[in-house]
Amino acid sequence: MDDVTSILTAIERGDPMAAEQLLPLVYEELRRLAARRLAQEKPGQTLQATALVHEAYLRLVDSETTRHWDGRGHFFAAAAEAMRRILVERARWKGRIRHGGGLRRHDLLDSEIAVIPSEDAEILRLDAALTRLAAVRPQAAELVKLRFFSGLSADEAAPLVGLSARSARRLWAFARAWLRRDMERSEGNGDGVEP
Repeated sequence: MDDVTSILTAIERGDPMAAEQLLPLVYEELRRLAARRLAQEKPGQTLQATALVHEAYLRLVDSETTRHWDGRGHFFAAAAEAMRRILVERARWKGRIRHGGGLRRHDLLDSEIAVIPSEDAEILRLDAALTRLAAVRPQAAELVKLRFFSGLSADEAAPLVGLSARSARRLWAFARAWLRRDMERSEGNGDGVEP
């Protein structure tokens, strides 16, 4: 863990070799997170865990963008956010009519288990609701990102957002209810995401 933190500091200082040293240390964990996430996708998914990890990693260590890492937890939270953005961009691209876009309703918040929706339109609706949640309760939004987009359990995500496991489970229950209500409200107002 100290190696990851020191390498992140070196990347922040602009050391061009640091990014090459970081990948072997975090690759397996990032790949496991991506595989968990993609296992929830519908059959026929063309995006593989390896491709998702590589795309997210490239975004995280982009040499043209200076980032400040507050340690391992911050890095993995940023990785979850990068995976989220990649999947949302992909959903938007696939949701366009010329790419076979179409809407079907699935309730993604009924399960106690963090299951990211497999339908692209649902990912877009969740992303919009998550952005609204982040404006009101940033810590809840971070927990949702780690649960939905990284596939972490509440207990695994708790230390990454600075909570006890019990507090994370309470915040998870709140966030699920908040997102469900927000998504239903936006759909009822005709504010749903269009392809």
